[in-house]
Parts: sequence; C-alpha cells; structure tokens
Amino acid sequence: MLISINYRSNKSVFAIILACLISIVSLSSCHTSNKGGGHSVRKHKKENVISDLKVDENNKRGKKIVKEAMKWMGTPYKYASSEIGEGTDCSGMVMATYLEVTGIKLPRNSAKQAEFCENIPAEKVKIGDLCFFATGKDPNKISHVGIMIDEETFIHASTSKGVVTSKITTPYYIRTFIQFGRVPD
Repeated sequence: MLISINYRSNKSVFAIILACLISIVSLSSCHTSNKGGGHSVRKHKKENVISDLKVDENNKRGKKIVKEAMKWMGTPYKYASSEIGEGTDCSGMVMATYLEVTGIKLPRNSAKQAEFCENIPAEKVKIGDLCFFATGKDPNKISHVGIMIDEETFIHASTSKGVVTSKITTPYYIRTFIQFGRVPD
C-alpha cells in the first residue's frame, strides 16, 4: 500500500510519521545482539580487568625476563621461527626468552602456553608475566601472547611490525584480551 503525503498541507502528519520512523530505527539499533560472543558485555568486563592492573615490578626473575625479551626488539615477524634478530612469532619469542632466563621450556604455541600457565587476576600480575589475546577469527581462542613490562606495556611479536612494545590499554588489545598467565617455577 502506498501512502501519498502532501508535505506542504500535512506538515504535522509528515512530522509524526517521520518521528515514528526515527523512533523505530533508533529502537532497533539499541538491540543488543549476542552474535559474536556478546562483545559489548565482554569489552566492559575487560576494561575493568585492565583498569585493575597493578604490575609488581619488584620481581628479580621478571626483570631478567623483560631484559632478555628487550633484546628481541626490532626482530622481524616470521611465523614458526624463534631466531633473535632474524625472525620470530609471538610464542617463539616468549618460549625462547623463558628458556634462556629460567631454563623452562614452554609449549610452542600461545594457546598451549596459556594452558601451561597459572591464570592470574590483574591485581596479581608481575613484571615478566604473560598476557594472552584472541586476535584470530575465533574471539575465544587464544592466538597471541606477550610479556608484561609494566602496568600498561607489553612486548610481543606483531605480524606487521615484528617485535615491539604495545599498550594493553588500547581498544584493540582490550577487545582481544583473554587472560594473564604466570609461568610456574
């Protein structure tokens, strides 16, 4: 059915219809979808987790781990590699760093490293602890790892920039954050 409205003679009718249409559109845009894991709820919780982060920097082992990890700065990204200065991926850099400093051999991929670690709350994170992210297609599957340097900075191997430091408080890392982990002694 087509309704013809003469705009000049029916300004009030036109205004009412326009207001109704705007209301319908705005109400439908407020609908919260659970598609994709309910990111709006998860993001809010993650922002709270990140804001609770108070990294204990009085940790000798952690300082040694960060010092070793910093030697990797500028190393280009190379999947399935862990050669300082030559190429590495995120889990390769973390694995090699921990092996060098602690003698502990971590699993080779970030998801297995997360399973290996003790899951810790933000308020208990220490320098040298790990941070895990879901940066792939599955928003619940860990696919990236970094080493905490301070309360908002971590070192990791970026696919586009190689080994760099980043802020965990940026929207991208808040959105993809999964958990903090501590490698057992």
